[in-house]
Amino acid sequence: MSITEADKLRALGLAVIQTESQAVAKLTTRIDNAFVQACEFMLKCEGRIVVIGMGKSGHIGSKIAATLASTGSPAFFVHPGEASHGDLGMITTKDVVLALSNSGETDEILTILPLIKRLAVPLISLTGNQNSTLAQTATVNIDVSVEKEACPLGLAPTSSTTAALVMGDALAIALLEAKGFNAEDFALSHPGGSLGRRLLLLTRDIMHTGEEMPQVPITATLRDALVEMTRKGLGMTTIVDNGLHVSGIFTDGDLRRVLDTQVDIHSTMITEVMTTSCKTISADSLAVEALSLMQTHKITVLLVVDAQEILKGVLHTHDLLRARVL
Repeated sequence: MSITEADKLRALGLAVIQTESQAVAKLTTRIDNAFVQACEFMLKCEGRIVVIGMGKSGHIGSKIAATLASTGSPAFFVHPGEASHGDLGMITTKDVVLALSNSGETDEILTILPLIKRLAVPLISLTGNQNSTLAQTATVNIDVSVEKEACPLGLAPTSSTTAALVMGDALAIALLEAKGFNAEDFALSHPGGSLGRRLLLLTRDIMHTGEEMPQVPITATLRDALVEMTRKGLGMTTIVDNGLHVSGIFTDGDLRRVLDTQVDIHSTMITEVMTTSCKTISADSLAVEALSLMQTHKITVLLVVDAQEILKGVLHTHDLLRARVL
């Protein structure tokens, strides 16, 4: 490929981005009373927000419905062609309809408009033609018109679909904020994703408990501690009193430092060489909080304790890796 051809391709790509960026920038003037009214109808919706659209507008509508649903506004997409053959029964009198059509004259949508009006549900439209049948019939119409498509032929929906998508995002996020939808709410609707794991997984869900916890009593020798460390395989052991209150921790790092002093592992008490200033966390803390604590203090193990400093579990970075928090 010659330099001239490469430059031409870069110029064409840049022109598309510039055209669509300008179309999006002009949407700032469309956040008006119509936008507010649309939000109010959706906030008051007792059912679901039903999104409809044909062709490319249908793809954008499907994404808008998914964004609404994942941000606290129950929604689903209905294909207008299928709606006139039975799927219109999915719309109830408690719903709000959000219709997308750049021309505002999409036949499949116009066909079902009388039926939507008969249900007496709020109809919100996103159109590029304010004088279109859909815009004039809608309860509220939001202007998403663009000066030109990014397609040089002016035929393929490009700038218009981008504008509709951005306006849909604006509606969804405005509703999210108005409803007080928070990160935990978002995680609850995304339990299978990495974000869901980071926001929902608790330390108690992945920590080692019971017999899996490396622990020796405060009367143990250094040899006893080494045996426990080898048996449990976490590169450390806790030191606890009779009530399981944490007195300290002994790690592989501590062992290397101790061996440099040539101590007698049989006679040296573990309390003489343990680290007493160990980092702890509660079982109800988020696993991602445990990760942050480990990273801040450059450690690989956290002791999980209750309010009385009683040992409840042990958490290793490997546990965070297995849980895909790290």
